[in-house]
Order: sequence, then structure tokens, then C-alpha cells
Amino acid sequence: MKKTILFADDSPTIRKFATFALSSKGFEIISVCDGMEALEKLPAEKIDLVITDLNMPNIDGFELIKAIRENVDYTDIPIIILSSLESEEEIKRGLSTGANSYLVKPFDPKRMLYEVSKYLN
Repeated sequence: MKKTILFADDSPTIRKFATFALSSKGFEIISVCDGMEALEKLPAEKIDLVITDLNMPNIDGFELIKAIRENVDYTDIPIIILSSLESEEEIKRGLSTGANSYLVKPFDPKRMLYEVSKYLN
């Protein structure tokens, strides 16, 4: 059975690029433009992993991660941050909020697939 990844990023280009890279490896991708849309999709779909940007309108990545981690139904879902924020402070904040991994944009699709494979076999 295909594993489903929820991908949240406000950039259509990034969503398209990541969706292509991940779906070519057999993953089902649900692509959304912000944290609010991501939170709407979570109860409707069986999500195996979340990849999120941090800078998004409506609900940003930090708030999205916090909301996922506070919901007992989703505490085990691995979360990967994919962001252009690359300061040590931002990375620490992202991981302490509850993310499992942190990737910096621009990203190498192979590196993203490696991170995903750590959580989804």
C-alpha cells in the first residue's frame, strides 16, 4: 500500500518539484498551500508523514507542527521541515516544536528522499 505524504508549502514551484520527486518513488502526495489547509486534510486522509515549510500564510509551519503534536491521533506522524530559514536558532526552534528532521531550501531531492526513507519503509 502506498504511503501518503502531506506536503505543505505556499510556493507552487516547490510543491510541484517535491511532488514530482516523491511521487516518482511511489508515494501518494497531498499538496497544500498552508498550515490551515494541512490541518483540514489530516482528519480526512490517512497521513503517514508531513513535510512542511515554516513561512506560510494563515497558519505557519511552527503552528502546524504544534497543532499536530497536541492531537493524540497524530503524535506518531513523522514531520520534516523544509524551509529557507537556516539559522541555528530557527532549526532548534523547529526541532523543539516537534519536527523529526530539518531540511534547508534549496533542497536536493535525494536528500529529501533519504530523510523520508528514514521514517517510511
